Amino acid sequence: MTVTAASTNVDAIVIGTSAGGVEALSVLLPELSPHYQGAVLIVLHLPRERRSLLVEIFGPKCALPVREAEDKEPVAPGTIYFAPSDYHLLVDQGPELALSVDDPVNFSRPSIDVLFESAAEVYGSRLLGVILTGASEDGTAGLAAVSRAGGTTCVQDPATAYASLMVDSALRRVQPHHVLDLANLAALLRAVTATGPRRKE
Repeated sequence: MTVTAASTNVDAIVIGTSAGGVEALSVLLPELSPHYQGAVLIVLHLPRERRSLLVEIFGPKCALPVREAEDKEPVAPGTIYFAPSDYHLLVDQGPELALSVDDPVNFSRPSIDVLFESAAEVYGSRLLGVILTGASEDGTAGLAAVSRAGGTTCVQDPATAYASLMVDSALRRVQPHHVLDLANLAALLRAVTATGPRRKE
């Protein structure tokens, strides 16, 4: 795989996944460089009635700090954010995070589409969108929004996905820049750099 500058010079990464997502993210997130100065925003579908344990799961595995997103929180460079259970996660101008209890989208709250569409409005061509394994069509419209905004789009190879419905749906709607297995997605994430403000050490 050749990683191009267009796919690596990004100020934010948005990732959407569902069934099989914990395992896929366990391969990808530890590959992010501790020097990456962009934000990483993730929606992983979870049972709405349960508290998320994703920070506890991924914090020890990642070189970057891992947090659960909070409403009206400025986006900190070099930080991985997970959407909390039963809240949509959005990006507002600033950039700033926002949480919403609006109706589920594609039967999901948090919704991948909601995150991707709002991030595309803020980051435009400096956004990298990634759709991973999942058993719903959430994320398809969001990845299309990233593409229209000029961002870079990536989809996990359906042959390698634990559940292929989510990635197959995205591929029917979007012609992504990259269709990759997890090993090559990890290589792409290792190569990303950011053009925005640096994280305060």
